[in-house]
Amino acid sequence: MNITADMDGGAASNRRILLVDDSADAAFAMSMLLEALGHEVRTEHDGPRALASIDDFRPDVVVLDIGLPGMDGFEVARAMRQLPLTRDVLLLAMTGYGSDADRQSAKDAGFDHHLTKPVSIVDLEALLAK
Repeated sequence: MNITADMDGGAASNRRILLVDDSADAAFAMSMLLEALGHEVRTEHDGPRALASIDDFRPDVVVLDIGLPGMDGFEVARAMRQLPLTRDVLLLAMTGYGSDADRQSAKDAGFDHHLTKPVSIVDLEALLAK
């Protein structure tokens, strides 16, 4: 079954997605799902590595966990918005933090959308298809 085609009647654009999550299991599962939907995915597990991979990978979309060790997702998002290659990418917060204050903090840091874990793949794919 083609989930993307079932949702909108046609295939969504394939995207280069940088997935940043410190949970190796969660990142693996999400990357496998996104790849099955036709996207190219690179996974990183911390902020500094995510930032270092931008020049080489040139993502269209960044799916970024907020609760990263050391450099949290808010810091990574602010840094990405300062870089020419990620200034205008689709930046999605993927987090367990779902309060109104958390959503506002994500917006203030430069995220385009805030997704609370567990993330609905239907919602995620709808954002990627836009």
